[in-house]
Amino acid sequence: MKEITITSREAGQRLDKYLLRYLPSAGKGFLYKMMRKKNIVLNGRRAEGKELLREGDALRLFFSEETLNKFMGGENRDRELPALDPALVLYEDSQVLAVNKPAGMLSQKAAPGDLSLVEYVTGYLLKSGTLKPEERQGFHPGIANRLDRNTSGLVLAGKTMGAAQALAELFRKRDMEKYYLCLVQGTLREKCRISGYLRKDEKRNQVTVTSFPGAGGVPIETAYEPLGWSGDCTLLKTELITGKSHQIRGHLASIGHPLAGDPKYGDPKLNDRFRRQYGLKRQFLHAWQICFHRCPQTLENLSGKTLEAPLPEQLKKIIKNLNLQEALYE
Repeated sequence: MKEITITSREAGQRLDKYLLRYLPSAGKGFLYKMMRKKNIVLNGRRAEGKELLREGDALRLFFSEETLNKFMGGENRDRELPALDPALVLYEDSQVLAVNKPAGMLSQKAAPGDLSLVEYVTGYLLKSGTLKPEERQGFHPGIANRLDRNTSGLVLAGKTMGAAQALAELFRKRDMEKYYLCLVQGTLREKCRISGYLRKDEKRNQVTVTSFPGAGGVPIETAYEPLGWSGDCTLLKTELITGKSHQIRGHLASIGHPLAGDPKYGDPKLNDRFRRQYGLKRQFLHAWQICFHRCPQTLENLSGKTLEAPLPEQLKKIIKNLNLQEALYE
């Protein structure tokens, strides 16, 4: 028999969600069966799975050690995780961690064997002592805003379940402004707010943006402000009004201004030039700033703050060589 006491970090989630995290190799149907048979009980009583866990709740699992070890993931659960480089931490309080994600790193796992930002943040919290080893099985830092693998910049993670839920709600309601920096083909001289309809091909992981609604299309809005231009390129400060997969990349490409270096939506000749001149092998897109308004109590330290992620050195070099550095920091 295993007895677990729910901590403040784990509180706030449904029991069935917690069990799926704690016993990742057990199916949902099996867990519900174990609750019906009282092999899993909450505070000494039969559980249904929909209960919201509170700090101090006692959860008992009446499994053999062998069965428990199997469903917890065996040796995999104890493997050492790499810790996030502290130089990438932009902001931290008791609830939230803000990270400057490098290009090339997944925000979340795409396959079981992947190492993503979630694993690096978990390793960082374990190393700092913020997350206790015994909490690791039932809690993973919640990534609030996922970026494409090859997009760099600002990502927020909840250090507690309550913070992860509060961040998710803020992003769902769009109770903040999110700004990106991107370098696009062509010259743009005026601020603009554009709208369209985005349809995603899940098999190809690629989007199509049109000016008219179509089957499967969802409305999108993107705003941009030119910060400076040089030759055939413009540096844009772009705001996501809606937040859909590949929105900035697909939307700007649809109006004839694809991102430099973008392998899916970009211009091959421009991409080849930037690859040869600067070694750029990914889209020039960086999640730059998030501006918060009034936040709920769990996130009160973020109220009124603007968090900013510095550009990676490679992108800084491109801006400097194009004589756009002053435009960025005017």
